[in-house]
Amino acid sequence: MREIIKDKAIVADDWNVIKLAEGETAETVSIAAGKQIVPLKVWLAQKPALQLRTDIGVWIASDERAEELQADAASLPLIAVDFPVFSDGRGYSIAFNLRTRLNFTGELRAIGDVLRDQLFYLQRVGFNAFATRPDRSIQDALKGLSDFSDVYQTSWDQKTPMFRRAARPSAQDL
Repeated sequence: MREIIKDKAIVADDWNVIKLAEGETAETVSIAAGKQIVPLKVWLAQKPALQLRTDIGVWIASDERAEELQADAASLPLIAVDFPVFSDGRGYSIAFNLRTRLNFTGELRAIGDVLRDQLFYLQRVGFNAFATRPDRSIQDALKGLSDFSDVYQTSWDQKTPMFRRAARPSAQDL
Protein backbone atom coordinates (compact mmCIF):
# COMPACT_ATOMS: atom_id res chain seq x y z
CA MET A 1 0.00 0.00 0.00
CA ARG A 2 1.21 3.50 -0.81
CA GLU A 3 2.13 5.83 2.02
CA ILE A 4 1.54 9.55 2.38
CA ILE A 5 2.38 12.22 4.90
CA LYS A 6 -0.70 13.37 6.79
CA ASP A 7 -0.75 15.66 9.80
CA LYS A 8 3.07 15.39 10.08
CA ALA A 9 3.13 11.57 10.18
CA ILE A 10 3.62 8.84 7.60
CA VAL A 11 0.38 6.88 7.17
CA ALA A 12 -1.08 4.33 4.76
CA ASP A 13 -2.98 5.87 1.86
CA ASP A 14 -6.36 4.20 1.37
CA TRP A 15 -7.57 6.65 -1.31
CA ASN A 16 -7.34 5.99 -5.05
CA VAL A 17 -6.73 8.92 -7.42
CA ILE A 18 -8.82 8.59 -10.59
CA LYS A 19 -7.36 9.92 -13.85
CA LEU A 20 -9.33 9.79 -17.06
CA ALA A 21 -7.93 7.34 -19.61
CA GLU A 22 -7.87 8.13 -23.29
CA GLY A 23 -11.38 7.97 -24.67
CA GLU A 24 -13.08 8.38 -21.28
CA THR A 25 -15.19 11.43 -20.57
CA ALA A 26 -16.18 13.04 -17.30
CA GLU A 27 -19.80 12.13 -17.95
CA THR A 28 -19.26 8.44 -18.74
CA VAL A 29 -16.37 7.28 -16.54
CA SER A 30 -17.45 4.70 -13.98
CA ILE A 31 -16.39 5.37 -10.38
CA ALA A 32 -15.78 2.17 -8.40
CA ALA A 33 -16.79 1.65 -4.78
CA GLY A 34 -14.31 2.60 -2.10
CA LYS A 35 -12.39 5.79 -1.41
CA GLN A 36 -11.92 7.56 -4.73
CA ILE A 37 -10.49 11.00 -5.53
CA VAL A 38 -12.13 12.10 -8.77
CA PRO A 39 -11.15 14.96 -11.09
CA LEU A 40 -13.15 18.17 -10.62
CA LYS A 41 -14.65 17.69 -14.10
CA VAL A 42 -15.99 14.27 -13.10
CA TRP A 43 -17.42 15.68 -9.86
CA LEU A 44 -19.22 18.44 -11.73
CA ALA A 45 -20.52 16.06 -14.43
CA GLN A 46 -21.69 13.33 -12.05
CA LYS A 47 -22.47 15.40 -8.95
CA PRO A 48 -26.02 14.11 -8.32
CA ALA A 49 -24.76 10.53 -7.93
CA LEU A 50 -21.37 11.25 -6.35
CA GLN A 51 -22.59 13.63 -3.66
CA LEU A 52 -24.61 10.79 -2.12
CA ARG A 53 -21.37 8.95 -1.32
CA THR A 54 -19.17 9.67 1.70
CA ASP A 55 -16.09 8.05 0.15
CA ILE A 56 -15.52 10.58 -2.64
CA GLY A 57 -12.87 13.28 -2.72
CA VAL A 58 -12.12 15.71 -5.53
CA TRP A 59 -8.83 16.72 -7.08
CA ILE A 60 -8.28 20.07 -8.75
CA ALA A 61 -5.88 20.59 -11.64
CA SER A 62 -3.59 23.60 -11.47
CA ASP A 63 -5.52 25.36 -14.24
CA GLU A 64 -8.89 24.99 -12.48
CA ARG A 65 -10.46 27.20 -9.84
CA ALA A 66 -11.29 26.24 -6.28
CA GLU A 67 -14.41 28.40 -6.39
CA GLU A 68 -16.11 25.73 -8.50
CA LEU A 69 -16.36 23.72 -5.26
CA GLN A 70 -17.79 26.57 -3.21
CA ALA A 71 -21.16 24.90 -2.64
CA ASP A 72 -19.62 21.47 -2.01
CA ALA A 73 -16.38 22.03 -0.08
CA ALA A 74 -17.95 21.62 3.37
CA SER A 75 -19.34 18.19 2.49
CA LEU A 76 -16.16 16.73 0.99
CA PRO A 77 -13.83 14.73 3.25
CA LEU A 78 -10.81 15.35 1.02
CA ILE A 79 -9.72 17.79 -1.66
CA ALA A 80 -6.46 17.25 -3.50
CA VAL A 81 -4.56 19.73 -5.63
CA ASP A 82 -2.43 18.41 -8.49
CA PHE A 83 1.07 19.75 -9.11
CA PRO A 84 1.79 18.59 -12.68
CA VAL A 85 5.43 19.75 -12.41
CA PHE A 86 7.57 20.91 -9.50
CA SER A 87 7.77 24.45 -10.88
CA ASP A 88 4.00 24.99 -11.21
CA GLY A 89 3.02 27.11 -8.21
CA ARG A 90 -0.66 27.67 -8.98
CA GLY A 91 -1.62 24.94 -6.48
CA TYR A 92 -0.40 27.13 -3.62
CA SER A 93 -3.03 29.76 -4.44
CA ILE A 94 -5.71 27.11 -4.87
CA ALA A 95 -4.97 25.68 -1.40
CA PHE A 96 -4.87 29.10 0.25
CA ASN A 97 -8.24 29.99 -1.32
CA LEU A 98 -9.78 26.68 -0.21
CA ARG A 99 -8.76 27.34 3.38
CA THR A 100 -9.36 31.10 3.63
CA ARG A 101 -12.18 31.90 1.20
CA LEU A 102 -14.08 28.61 1.09
CA ASN A 103 -13.38 27.68 4.74
CA PHE A 104 -12.49 24.10 3.81
CA THR A 105 -11.57 22.20 6.99
CA GLY A 106 -11.09 18.65 5.68
CA GLU A 107 -7.98 16.92 4.41
CA LEU A 108 -6.17 19.07 1.85
CA ARG A 109 -3.70 16.93 -0.07
CA ALA A 110 -0.91 17.85 -2.50
CA ILE A 111 -0.55 15.28 -5.28
CA GLY A 112 1.61 15.00 -8.40
CA ASP A 113 5.20 16.23 -8.61
CA VAL A 114 5.50 16.94 -4.87
CA LEU A 115 9.04 17.08 -3.45
CA ARG A 116 10.58 17.61 -0.03
CA ASP A 117 11.65 21.18 -0.89
CA GLN A 118 7.99 22.22 -1.20
CA LEU A 119 6.48 20.67 1.93
CA PHE A 120 7.24 23.45 4.43
CA TYR A 121 5.71 26.05 2.09
CA LEU A 122 2.78 23.82 1.15
CA GLN A 123 1.78 23.46 4.80
CA ARG A 124 2.00 27.26 5.17
CA VAL A 125 -0.85 27.69 2.66
CA GLY A 126 -3.06 25.01 4.19
CA PHE A 127 -2.03 21.55 3.00
CA ASN A 128 -2.06 18.92 5.74
CA ALA A 129 -1.43 15.84 3.56
CA PHE A 130 1.20 15.14 0.91
CA ALA A 131 1.47 12.35 -1.65
CA THR A 132 5.13 12.74 -2.52
CA ARG A 133 6.75 11.39 -5.65
CA PRO A 134 7.21 7.63 -5.39
CA ASP A 135 10.84 7.79 -6.56
CA ARG A 136 11.85 9.80 -3.45
CA SER A 137 12.16 8.84 0.21
CA ILE A 138 9.02 9.67 2.16
CA GLN A 139 11.02 9.63 5.42
CA ASP A 140 13.31 12.32 4.02
CA ALA A 141 10.33 14.30 2.73
CA LEU A 142 8.77 14.29 6.21
CA LYS A 143 11.82 16.22 7.47
CA GLY A 144 10.93 18.99 4.99
CA LEU A 145 7.99 20.01 7.17
CA SER A 146 10.37 21.24 9.85
CA ASP A 147 13.07 22.87 7.71
CA PHE A 148 12.52 26.22 9.44
CA SER A 149 11.78 26.94 13.09
CA ASP A 150 9.84 30.18 12.57
CA VAL A 151 8.44 32.41 9.83
CA TYR A 152 8.38 36.15 9.28
CA GLN A 153 5.27 36.63 7.20
CA THR A 154 1.64 35.74 7.75
CA SER A 155 -0.13 32.87 6.01
CA TRP A 156 -2.71 30.19 6.71
CA ASP A 157 -0.70 28.70 9.57
CA GLN A 158 0.51 31.95 11.19
CA LYS A 159 -1.83 34.93 11.31
CA THR A 160 0.55 37.32 13.08
CA PRO A 161 3.77 38.57 11.46
CA MET A 162 7.10 38.17 13.28
CA PHE A 163 7.43 41.87 14.14
CA ARG A 164 4.17 41.64 16.11
CA ARG A 165 5.23 38.44 17.91
CA ALA A 166 8.77 39.46 18.84
CA ALA A 167 9.42 40.94 22.26
CA ARG A 168 10.61 44.50 21.88
CA PRO A 169 12.14 46.70 24.52
CA SER A 170 9.94 49.56 25.63
CA ALA A 171 11.05 53.19 25.41
CA GLN A 172 11.71 53.08 29.18
CA ASP A 173 14.13 50.16 28.73
CA LEU A 174 16.29 52.09 26.27
